[in-house]
Amino acid sequence: MDPIELTTDRLLLRPFAPADADAVHTACQDPDIPRYTSVPSPYTPEDARTFIEETCPAGWRDDTIYTWGVFTREDGRLAGSMCLVRLAQLRSPERQAELGYWTAKDQRGRGYTAEAARAVVRWAFETLCVERIEWYAEAGNEGSRAVALKTGFRMEGVMRSKIVYGGTRRDAWIGSLLPSDLGLPTAAPYLPFPGRG
Repeated sequence: MDPIELTTDRLLLRPFAPADADAVHTACQDPDIPRYTSVPSPYTPEDARTFIEETCPAGWRDDTIYTWGVFTREDGRLAGSMCLVRLAQLRSPERQAELGYWTAKDQRGRGYTAEAARAVVRWAFETLCVERIEWYAEAGNEGSRAVALKTGFRMEGVMRSKIVYGGTRRDAWIGSLLPSDLGLPTAAPYLPFPGRG
């Protein structure tokens, strides 16, 4: 797929450009980003360049991961990164994807990440015909969980031993979002288990 831009009231979601490398490098110096994501640590200027110039374009080209830089419309500052991953499942009856994100430390607490996430999931449902979007984070990552809840995800439980960090397996929270949660139609009918809580 060719990279696309999305806009919200306060944000522009666009593919990263080479000029963004310094801002991405600076943001990823915050230890919470590599602590809770797949961002390498230490994060070097070369890591930022590779991410922007190679990894992100390849993801769009190969339909494996769609990544946006999240920027404020008012002043063009980097607020974070947002992506849809596990896109191989879009070509199967599952029609699922996973939402991932990080937020620059100086932009947290303003609702930017949830605002961007709402735009991405709506686009995924309406344009890609996704029928289920998953989110997961290490259990205890309250910031990521708060964003997921504000986006509309429903928490489904704990996945044991899902994430490896520092050589130790850790539990993860998981949530999901369906088109019907946003009042949108879905191609496949959904038959919920009658005994679910």
